[in-house]
Amino acid sequence: MQQSDFGSGRAGGFYPRRGLHGQLVDSLGREIVTGRYAPGATIDVGAMQAEREVSKTALREALRVLAGKGLVEARQKRGTIVRPEASWNLLDPDVLRWQFGEAGPQMLVALTEVRAIVEPPAARLAAERRTDADVAALEQALEQMVETAEDPPAHAAADVTFHRVLLAASGNDLLARIGAVFDAVLRARDELVHREGRHLDDFRGPHEAVLAAIRDQDAGRAHDAMRELIAKSQSDTLEVADPAGSGGADGELAA
Repeated sequence: MQQSDFGSGRAGGFYPRRGLHGQLVDSLGREIVTGRYAPGATIDVGAMQAEREVSKTALREALRVLAGKGLVEARQKRGTIVRPEASWNLLDPDVLRWQFGEAGPQMLVALTEVRAIVEPPAARLAAERRTDADVAALEQALEQMVETAEDPPAHAAADVTFHRVLLAASGNDLLARIGAVFDAVLRARDELVHREGRHLDDFRGPHEAVLAAIRDQDAGRAHDAMRELIAKSQSDTLEVADPAGSGGADGELAA
């Protein structure tokens, strides 16, 4: 399996939140996405440096990372400008994560629909192309999911691993890279749903069905099992997002 560039800490992927620099990127990005700095606003680097008590070098490096995510740009004679939302890299894992705080479950539903388009065909390919090592990695990830069912962050990490391995097992490098987008979706979805104490017992069956089909190299069954898994994921998300059933999504996945 080839390690994706996404999630490596470079601009365009998950940025580490450890250390002063990572925390600065995370806090500034979140503030831009949540509207503290409006599109078109000029960021006063000097004032921000004094407010946050950081070096100008650290601040400029953080802004460089955010520029790579489409949130800001440097303009001659104007300084650093916040870009309009239409210019943001909405599929950047960090931008997605920051947006979840504002859009919440509604965005999870939208991204689950994207998963429904991508992951069932990826499961079909994985069944056709998987290696023994891929199967072993899927088994290990599922075992970790079971062991961490009562620990939402750890369970989410294991779930992310399961789906990352599956996408990589497809043998398609582009699908493997798309996994970074789903990382943000799965982590936010799992922590949201499981934090409510819901569906801790019934995640195992759908994942086992996907794993068994890939292990048996049954492409059609793998496609259908993944489709059922995502349908359940959407149902769980809708239950949290709209418990009164007041609308916003019909809960049906496209054929």
